[in-house]
Amino acid sequence: MQASALMVLFCLALGFQQVAIKMVATDISPLAQIALRSSLAALLVGALVYQQGIRAGDLRAHLGPGILVGLGFAAEFVFVAWGLNYTLASHMSVFLYTAPVFAALGLHLLVPGEQLTRRQWMGVGLAFAGMVLAMAPATDIENAGDILRGDLLGLLAGLAWAATTLVIRRSSLSEAPPVQTLFYQLAIAGLLLLPVTALLGDLGRIQATGAVVASLTFQTLVISLAALLLWFALLRRYFASQLGIFSFLSPVFGVLFGALLLGEPLTINFLAGGLLLLIGLLVVTR
Repeated sequence: MQASALMVLFCLALGFQQVAIKMVATDISPLAQIALRSSLAALLVGALVYQQGIRAGDLRAHLGPGILVGLGFAAEFVFVAWGLNYTLASHMSVFLYTAPVFAALGLHLLVPGEQLTRRQWMGVGLAFAGMVLAMAPATDIENAGDILRGDLLGLLAGLAWAATTLVIRRSSLSEAPPVQTLFYQLAIAGLLLLPVTALLGDLGRIQATGAVVASLTFQTLVISLAALLLWFALLRRYFASQLGIFSFLSPVFGVLFGALLLGEPLTINFLAGGLLLLIGLLVVTR
């Protein structure tokens, strides 16, 4: 019961993530939000890495795969930030969480013993059908073409997330402390994205309103630090297969928050396709 309650809180936080970014997008660009939160969280996680006795030599030992997961993490959130300029936060929440399906396909091809069963292949088929249905253009929504473009970027974010999972499973990082992997991801994302946002002029256009400060604080302390550390802590005590079942709650919460807080429209094809996609995800990861 304790683990279940904590996982629901974890999924609530992740479901609110895209909405938190979108809510202040007029005052600070989504890319600048990702760059700042990654950099700030990297400093906090770096202190935790040092506290746990992980030194420079340990970081160098896994530097190659560490750079790869950092690039994958940065790519994932570049696609999220870029896509949120076009699509709805509720859509991004759903398409980002196609990652477990893509990861399952990659593991099937690349990792011995991770082959999909017939039931899981059925789940992949359901998820793909749901994805196509959810992305079907809705002519009654304004800027339907832009929304479709953002949805495609959300899919690319899911692919980048899945690729990061594959690198971790196929490299020496599978033996490294999880907090070390998290440090690679945050540090490299911050180092790459801060200069990019500066060159684009996004940092100079930031309006430091109360909502912006609150959103960045939430994203840094809750999403990039507390939520991920909670996930790692739960993984030490419970089976990943048991915890993974809760993952389908995050996009559900994302859709609800998008509709309630941002007033985002929900079309029939998106709701039906999103439900089919989530059922497929549940079948694959169960």
